[in-house]
Amino acid sequence: MRAPSVRSQDTENEKLMKSDELRNLQAPWKEKFRSDPQSAIATISTKGTVDFDAIACQIDDEADAPTVAGLHPMAGGDGSFACAAEKLLEALVGCAGVTLAAVCTAMEISIDSAILAAEGDMDFRGTLGIDRTTPVGFTEVRLQFQFRSPEPDEKLAKAVQLAERYCVVAQTVKNVSVNWTRVE
Repeated sequence: MRAPSVRSQDTENEKLMKSDELRNLQAPWKEKFRSDPQSAIATISTKGTVDFDAIACQIDDEADAPTVAGLHPMAGGDGSFACAAEKLLEALVGCAGVTLAAVCTAMEISIDSAILAAEGDMDFRGTLGIDRTTPVGFTEVRLQFQFRSPEPDEKLAKAVQLAERYCVVAQTVKNVSVNWTRVE
């Protein structure tokens, strides 16, 4: 079962999805998953082809727009390839942003604009094998939500709480600290 496309356009701009439209789109999936919990289990995957000469990996996606991942400049790369750790942060921002949009739509929370930014700290001594006591990977990941919204702070805080709770990437990574600010 593949999700129906939610993109449509009217004469002026892209159609804004309403909370009842979102509920209608999700209702058959929720019912199916309630009645058959096993049907809710999916393996989400991607694949990449390793280029040992360049020390890179070309990541394929469904849009036929491959991404080539390589060494980060601090690990010996020249910066011409995407860093997989940066792609993880991009995945976090993308997932949290989509989840936030779904939460705000479902709860009818009005947001004029929202910008998400993720940053992560890592010590390259770990990934380069310089110090076995140094962790490999991010030691901390921070996700910042910035809002322009007429809604009260309590609603914005609740939207962020729910976006974090239902964000697949954040829940997989787990040690993501989340906060938000209002911008004027």
